[in-house]
Amino acid sequence: MPEMTDRSIRVRIAPSPTGYLHVGTARTAIFNWLFARHSGGKFLVRIEDTDQARSQADLIAPILDAMRWLGLQWDEAITYQSQRLDTYNACARRILELGRGYRCFCTPAELERGREEAKARKQPLRYDRRCLRLPPDEIARRVAAGMPYAIRILVPEGETRFHDLVLGDLGRHSDDIEDMVIARSDGSATYNLAVVVDDHEMGITHVIRGNDHVTNTFKQIHVYRALGWEIPQFGHLPLILRPDKKKVSKRLGDKDVNQYSREGILPEAMFNYLCLLGWNPKTDREIYTREELIALFTPAYFNASNAVFDEEKLEAFNREHLLRRSNHDLATMAAPLLVEAGLTTKYWLETRWKYLCEVVGLLKDRVRRVTDFAALGGYFFAFDYRYDAAAAAKHFHGGAADLLARLADQLEPLAELTADNCERAVEAAAAAAGVKKASVIHPTRLAISGMPAGPGLYEIMALLGRSAVLERLRKAIDYIHATPGAS
Repeated sequence: MPEMTDRSIRVRIAPSPTGYLHVGTARTAIFNWLFARHSGGKFLVRIEDTDQARSQADLIAPILDAMRWLGLQWDEAITYQSQRLDTYNACARRILELGRGYRCFCTPAELERGREEAKARKQPLRYDRRCLRLPPDEIARRVAAGMPYAIRILVPEGETRFHDLVLGDLGRHSDDIEDMVIARSDGSATYNLAVVVDDHEMGITHVIRGNDHVTNTFKQIHVYRALGWEIPQFGHLPLILRPDKKKVSKRLGDKDVNQYSREGILPEAMFNYLCLLGWNPKTDREIYTREELIALFTPAYFNASNAVFDEEKLEAFNREHLLRRSNHDLATMAAPLLVEAGLTTKYWLETRWKYLCEVVGLLKDRVRRVTDFAALGGYFFAFDYRYDAAAAAKHFHGGAADLLARLADQLEPLAELTADNCERAVEAAAAAAGVKKASVIHPTRLAISGMPAGPGLYEIMALLGRSAVLERLRKAIDYIHATPGAS
């Protein structure tokens, strides 16, 4: 394997626009990108859009947007397989002309009968090479008659072996590798031919992908050999599984990476978390910056065991990365969410930016997603005087109205609220009523936020200001008096 400083290293990610970018493909892209950045090499993108039945051109932009969101900038122009069909056909013809492939005239019905016969005999479901045994004059007659044919590669006898960067030395006997079709009867190239041709012409030195491609690798090695090309190094990553232990897959409807952005996940958190699914830098840390991961990255730290994608764990990573962001950055992300939720307006926030920064600074120890700023902090911008029902039943009892009134009396003469004088006011109200401080704190928190929990009560009061706090205390008193059984 080349030294990590070898600038000739070239890797790629090759998504197909048959669905959105899910976390499995995103993780593979991250590993390839890190390998390129650590080694000073190149990270390339190829769009595998030759499946006309399933490919959707309008999915290409969301895939590329998700990669940009993750910070995976590519180094050269994107390659589109749909623009390279003539090149694949030429390579298939070359394999045929070199005698390393052969024409297959079998119809789909004949192939299906062959599989059924093999199944009945309990033999491997592989092509029986009947067309390889056709005499040259019969082949010429069929070609002259215009009979459609596919092109199959001829797998030589013996064993196919390669060293995998993740799985170690792998081998498979040729009897277990079918003479696969590399060009269909309509002239279109199959996946295993197109991938080899593209990787060769793109100069790819290392193919790092999921271990569900191991079988393809054994086949592709024979395409490389048939064309006389150098074989890249392969590394097959462990799969990412869902909590139900099924493989993460767009066919199973697993979430688009872009959706995590919309749900308040930071790109650096997703990047960090996915990087540790199938790779371990052998430290006692989990939270890393992108620059730290570039410095640490080596394929020697790949794991062979499958990993489970746990969204709760992702949230924990997200919380840690949120705490690393400045209040200004968080305010910039939270502002449009607050407007979208109808809690405030863009103009109001722009004229009170310092206030917004103070709000997010107060809340950020408690949020796990950016969207939580709107969900947990709406009362800083608008308050509909709806109270958590369970908390109201517990804390808005008859005596609570008196306690809130006593606190309002303490706050009324203050010119402005600070965390310190709010605490003294709560203590004074509790002392006057002959109760513990907590007996005042709980109904007060509910009265001014509608929630039973949140940041420090005194900091909330100081940030809301005297007028808003007094109004909310009085509204809560009225609510308690008006609620049957409370007063």
